[in-house]
Amino acid sequence: MLGIVLTQLLLVVTLLLAAGAALFIGRDRLRETRTEYRTRLTSVAPYMGLLGIVLVANKVARDIGPDISWIIGWNITPYIHKLDGMLLAPFYRGQAPQVVVWLQSMATPELTLYFTSIYVYGYVFLLVFPVVAYFALPDPRPLRRTIVAYGANYIIGVTCYVIFIAYGPRNLLSESVEGLMFSHHSQYQFLTKVVNSETNVFPSLHTSMAVTALVLAWTTHDEYPRWTPVAALLASSVVVATMYLGIHWATDVIFGILLGVVSVKIGQQMEDDPPEFARLRRWSRSLQKLMPTRAK
Repeated sequence: MLGIVLTQLLLVVTLLLAAGAALFIGRDRLRETRTEYRTRLTSVAPYMGLLGIVLVANKVARDIGPDISWIIGWNITPYIHKLDGMLLAPFYRGQAPQVVVWLQSMATPELTLYFTSIYVYGYVFLLVFPVVAYFALPDPRPLRRTIVAYGANYIIGVTCYVIFIAYGPRNLLSESVEGLMFSHHSQYQFLTKVVNSETNVFPSLHTSMAVTALVLAWTTHDEYPRWTPVAALLASSVVVATMYLGIHWATDVIFGILLGVVSVKIGQQMEDDPPEFARLRRWSRSLQKLMPTRAK
């Protein structure tokens, strides 16, 4: 079943990327990219290398993180639950419902299908498309900014997952909150089990990464003006989906939004070429020039 879900994910995201390339990037930029891809790869190679290290470390941390979390023993679920219950209090005279309970009170099969599709397919497209779009720009800084921001999300988010124990609403409030994605579209549970643990909900990385993509879209609005409103729609839908589907608390989402904004700020601080990366790039170019000579 996991293989089928991954195949569907790859097919849908590939089609969305093709449509995005045609609608937002354009033929001219794609044509230039084909002729300049080596230079552009060289300009971001050190950043890609660092992101690769972060992703490998993230995988290791996710595997051993839950065990370490229980050793540390900082279960913040009751505090999140209490704080979440206070968010709607100003709008109610009596007992205010949890935000997730309130959202699920409006659930319909159509909404569940929409938010499930957004959570799985829209989310992946929202993260992958900026990498493709910014690679198509001659200026390497937007892509460097994106790579660093994605890495910062994972470093900070996974660190929180290791330190804190936090169960989501569908686990804590099973009588009043339903895991809508898993009960109505159970095939996706095979995918989520591979990438996450039920105690890793604070902060919401789905939210932080989606907000990161949206803020990045805003910083490149001049280059891709039509992408910004699409990114806004997708990112806001992802944020709502995390709560509507019973996966995250509103508190997780709030901190996820803050993490997304901070991550972009970190990316902007590191988008200019450090001396060490520039030196590596010069060595790479020198080797590329020597290779044809040696072949002769």
